[in-house]
Amino acid sequence: MFRWLLLFILVVPALEIGVLIWAGNLIGPIWVILLIILTGVLGAWLAKKQGLETIRNFQQSVQYGQMPQDTLLDGACILVGGAVLLTPGFITDAIGFILLFPATRFPIKRVIRNAIQKAMQKGTITIYRK
Repeated sequence: MFRWLLLFILVVPALEIGVLIWAGNLIGPIWVILLIILTGVLGAWLAKKQGLETIRNFQQSVQYGQMPQDTLLDGACILVGGAVLLTPGFITDAIGFILLFPATRFPIKRVIRNAIQKAMQKGTITIYRK
């Protein structure tokens, strides 16, 4: 896991710089800066909207005595999506928007849920319930 994280930390910024330079040459540096600001503002608005909806869903699940499993995964995806949208770059913006839109978030949640279940079966993760 640490290797993947290290690779991500090293490779993504290098790719982002390359894409920003390429886009700056293609459409101009002013437009690149405006696009970065626009995606940041749009991403913050979308993260807030999705976050508030997820909080309402969480409260409703708890109120009805249900386990808010999907809601917790939604919240984690929205948190990560909002965070990467605040970093400048088009690759991280694409990742952030994928995590913020419910339709594209669904397959990612399925992968995360399967990974958690496999880790629980192996015994590397333990979830305690009352």
